[in-house]
Amino acid sequence: MTPRGLFAIHDFRRLWLVGTLASMVRWLDTLAFAIFAYQHGASAFMIAMLSMLRMLPMGLCGPFISALADRVQRRTIFVATASLNLTGALSLATLAGSGHLAIWHLAVAAFVNGVSWTTENTTRRVNIGELVGSEALPQATSFDAASANAARMLGPTAGGIFIASLGITAAFSFGAALYTISLFTMLGYRYQHTGVVGDNQSALGRIAEGFTLVGRHPKLVATLIITVIFNLFGWPVTSMVPVIAQGKLNLGAEATGMLVSLDGTGALIASLAIGWLATPRRHAIIYAASVATYCAASIALAISPSVPPSALAIFISGAASAGFGIMQTTITYLASPQDLRTRAFGVLALCIGLAPLGFIHLGALADLTSSPTATLIVGGEGLVALALTWRWWRVLVA
Repeated sequence: MTPRGLFAIHDFRRLWLVGTLASMVRWLDTLAFAIFAYQHGASAFMIAMLSMLRMLPMGLCGPFISALADRVQRRTIFVATASLNLTGALSLATLAGSGHLAIWHLAVAAFVNGVSWTTENTTRRVNIGELVGSEALPQATSFDAASANAARMLGPTAGGIFIASLGITAAFSFGAALYTISLFTMLGYRYQHTGVVGDNQSALGRIAEGFTLVGRHPKLVATLIITVIFNLFGWPVTSMVPVIAQGKLNLGAEATGMLVSLDGTGALIASLAIGWLATPRRHAIIYAASVATYCAASIALAISPSVPPSALAIFISGAASAGFGIMQTTITYLASPQDLRTRAFGVLALCIGLAPLGFIHLGALADLTSSPTATLIVGGEGLVALALTWRWWRVLVA
């Protein structure tokens, strides 16, 4: 399906816009939180913990939100999520403007934002699949990811410019404005799924059913193994990029934002390429290779002596993360029975929710050694983990 065909679907347009805006604010906030914390004396471990708190709700809430998504109309979840995000952004802007913003406020905001982010896999992406159908899902996912990654590129750039020229209050106010657009967008969402809304099965029963489903499908098991590896040894490295940029490369806020935005640039280009070139036979290869490439790029970033090679490493890691994210959604959706997809995505959210352990591990290593050394070690651990689990996930590429 072409982008024109996708945009002809009323509710796809709304899901696309909300996902794009959320990605932009999420990455703007990631940079703003790291810069504020670094400038106020936070250690590398504390900065990693701010990113960890954004991921923590995935494990705590993901399976329950997945169960909820089958019991209520998902429009309700979308509107509640947009309202929660807007409230958080307005609170940060108010605190920053009054001079009362503290690191613990950022910690609370990161957790709250993580609760809303949990609906990304369990609700928004499932609805995209239902709206466009299985055949068009890879194209829809790639296009959605391309837009989100363009925002991922623009978010840190905008954040760096706002902070350098107008202050951190302006950055949070801009985020609040984007979340306001998201809220009004979702108020016009019309699609109603006809699954099992209103049945009497308990949330815990749905979660257990999700684990049973995954256990019966080797491809789902393999997909989740790679997901766990990426979230333990890949994704946490994002928290060290602003630290390395400011501490090792001696960059200011604006330059740090531009460097971080190269992650989104790589992801954008990879998303567009995957949308046009990826065939079903290549899905699994792209998925596994993306994680290996991301870990290798983390090692390259850690040993890079200057800005140019560091920029290249960040660009490559962004491209790899896009390949991972697109294929993770596509493989999980296509490998799951239609009536049990939200359960499968709930288990996926739980696996993503293991990322806080990776952030804690990386942050502790960074405090014991240094941010570059910790990044080097974690990247190597990811490659070793992939090699050790080959016997389980090779079913994907067989």
